[in-house]
Amino acid sequence: MVEILSLGRFHLHQNRPDLRRWVPAFLSSHKTLFTVLWLAAFASVFIWQRNAVVGGFSFLRWGVASRPIPRLRPAAFNLTDFGGVGDGVTLNTEAFQRAVYAISKLGKKGGGQLNVPPGRWLTAPFNLTSHMTLFLADDAEILAIENEKFWPLMPPLPSYGYGREHPGPRFGSFIHGQNLKDVVITGHNGTINGQGQAWWKKYRQKLLNNTRGPLVQIMWSSDILISNITLRDSPFWTLHPYDCKNVTIRNVTILAPIFEAPNTDGIDPDSCEDMVIEDCYISVGDDAIAIKSGWDQYGIAYGRPSMNILIRNLVVQSMVSAGVSIGSEMSGGVSNVTVENLLVWSSRRAVRIKTAPGRGGYVQNINYRNLTFDNVRVGIVIKTDYNEHPDEGYDPKALPILKDISFIGVHGQGVRVPVRIHGSEEILVRNITFQDMSVGLTYKKKHIFQCAFVQGRVIGTIFPAPCENLDLYDEQKRLVKRSMSQNVTDIDYDF
Repeated sequence: MVEILSLGRFHLHQNRPDLRRWVPAFLSSHKTLFTVLWLAAFASVFIWQRNAVVGGFSFLRWGVASRPIPRLRPAAFNLTDFGGVGDGVTLNTEAFQRAVYAISKLGKKGGGQLNVPPGRWLTAPFNLTSHMTLFLADDAEILAIENEKFWPLMPPLPSYGYGREHPGPRFGSFIHGQNLKDVVITGHNGTINGQGQAWWKKYRQKLLNNTRGPLVQIMWSSDILISNITLRDSPFWTLHPYDCKNVTIRNVTILAPIFEAPNTDGIDPDSCEDMVIEDCYISVGDDAIAIKSGWDQYGIAYGRPSMNILIRNLVVQSMVSAGVSIGSEMSGGVSNVTVENLLVWSSRRAVRIKTAPGRGGYVQNINYRNLTFDNVRVGIVIKTDYNEHPDEGYDPKALPILKDISFIGVHGQGVRVPVRIHGSEEILVRNITFQDMSVGLTYKKKHIFQCAFVQGRVIGTIFPAPCENLDLYDEQKRLVKRSMSQNVTDIDYDF
C-alpha cells in the first residue's frame, strides 16, 4: 500500500527537512547556491517537459521498455481492460467510468488501482472513488476533451457564493472527487493534460457563461496523496483541494504558459487542514500556490480556515502574479503556515499576502524561511486593498487581521523592490519580523524597502536597510531602537 503522510494538529515543525542534506554548507556562498539551483531546475524542466515534445528527442526512447508498474493495492486493473484506446482520438470516458465503478466495489478489501499505460487517452471529465490509486505510466497522458458540452455543471462553491467568474453553476473539474477517503494519484511522471488553450481563448473573448473548471479538484475528502505526475494546461486553477484534511502533494510538476493562460494557478489549498506540499516544480500563468479559505461574506459564513500547511523545497515561476500567495480569498482564516526552501525565479512577485476590507478572517502565524529570489520584480508583498468582491452584499466593516508573520533567511539577486508592505489605517500589519536578509538589487532607488501602517522588528543587520516603521534589535534580540513611525506611508508603485 502507498503510505499516506499523516500530520497531527500543530505538529508541522516536527517534519522539518534535513537541511544538511537538502542545502549543504555551500549556503554560505549564494553564488554557488544560485548555480546549483539553476542547474537542477533546468535539468528538471528538460526532463519534465519531454512529454510535450512531438518527434525531437523522443527517438532516444525507441526500443526502451517502460518501467513495470508496481502494485499498490490488492487489486489492479489496466484501462485497456475496460475498453480504453490510447490513440489520442478515441473517447475513453466510459472506460474510465467502468474502471472507477469496479474499484468502488472493493473498498472493504483495500480498494483498487487503475493503471493508465503509455498512450494518449482522450476523455471527458470523470470522478474518482475512495480507496483508489490512479497510476500513470511512463509516457501516459490523460487528455481532457476540449468541447465544453462534455463538462458537467456543478453548484457554486459554498464559500464563494457563486461561480468565481460568473453567477450560477460552474463547470466541474476534469478529474473530480468529493466525500472521499484514501485517494492516490501517482505514477512514473505521466501527464494529465487539460488542453486549456480553447478555454483561455473563450475566456478572453467573453464567450463563456459559467466559471471554468479546475484540472483536478478534490472536495470534502481526507487522506489524499498526489505525487510523481505532471499536470499541465489547466482550463482554470490546476490542483484545487477544497475543505480537505491530511493532503500530501509531492514531486509534482505543474506547467502552463506564463502568459496568456489566465488564472492557471498551480496549487490552491482552499479551507484545507494538515497539508504538505514539497519537492515540486511549478511554472504557470498565475500564482504558483495560492492558499485560500473563501470569499467575503460567503467565506465568513462557511467558516473553514486553511491551517497547518507546510510548503517546502519548491522551484516556482509566475510572471503574472506570485510564487506563493495567501489570499485574496481568505475570509475563513489562514494560520500556521510554513514556507521554507523556496526558489522563485523570473517572476513578477515572489511571496504575497493579499486581502481587503470586506474579507474578514485572519492571516496569522505565517513563517517564511530560506527564501531565494532570482530576477524578481517585487520580493515580499503584503497588500490590504485587493478590492475584488463577489457582489454588493459584502460588509466593508469586516476587516481581516494580519499578524505574527516572519521572514528569516531571505536572499537573492536581480530584485527591484525587495519588500512592499502596504497596511492601512483600517488594516494594520502587526508583529512582522525580518532576520538574515540580503537581497541584490537591480534598482538603486531610495524607496526599495516600502512600508505603510506596519508594526514589527528587524533582528540584526539586513540588506537593504529596512523602513523606519520597524523596531531594531541586535543579533542577541536586544532592543536597539524603537520605531516612532509605524504609520509612515512609503509605498511607490512606479517601479
